Amino acid sequence: MSHENYAPELTDAYALQTPQDNVDLYSRWSSTYDSGFAQEMDYQLPANVAAIFLEMSEGAAPILDVGAGTGLLVERMDRAFAGDIDALDISAEMLAVAAEKSLYRKTIVGDLTRTLPIENNTYKAAISSGTFTHGHVGPDGLDELMRIAAPGALFVLSVNAKHYKERGFEEKFRSLAPQIENFTIRPVRNYGDRADGEHRLDMGNVVTFKKR
Repeated sequence: MSHENYAPELTDAYALQTPQDNVDLYSRWSSTYDSGFAQEMDYQLPANVAAIFLEMSEGAAPILDVGAGTGLLVERMDRAFAGDIDALDISAEMLAVAAEKSLYRKTIVGDLTRTLPIENNTYKAAISSGTFTHGHVGPDGLDELMRIAAPGALFVLSVNAKHYKERGFEEKFRSLAPQIENFTIRPVRNYGDRADGEHRLDMGNVVTFKKR
């Protein structure tokens, strides 16, 4: 079945409940995600996360792009760290779109709510845009990222601002305090001036820290 003209709403993404819901939605959305949603909503979150990571990165690599989707975050990094970034996503179809852009060393299909097919202490940085939010990955997904991150690894992760406290992210970061350092939160806009609809003013919290 072709999904060429499939154009879900952002509310469809926020309504997701299970990992399989994510697989189903994004397999259908993959071919129109960039040209539809990202352009029409003037999606600025990937660029904002990229700018903060590049500001703080100090050459940290290899890097894991968590919930990479079609690669919008790494596209905004202007080929910095080319060849040193892997893409992780639950949707093989979204990763197929990302792979066509030649942005990544490799792509990994994986579910953050389960054990990932990645060894302990593999990555020196983890970046993420738009993954930690209602209907996608909750705060417990951070445990797997901590496992596969090397000591001293830099994290730059966006968390939907509305869901930061109510979905348990604030409490989760508090519980991780003994394992992390240099924790900061930076509020950023998710969408630019061309966006419309009920979510046009949504904000994100870009959380940064290092694993001890």
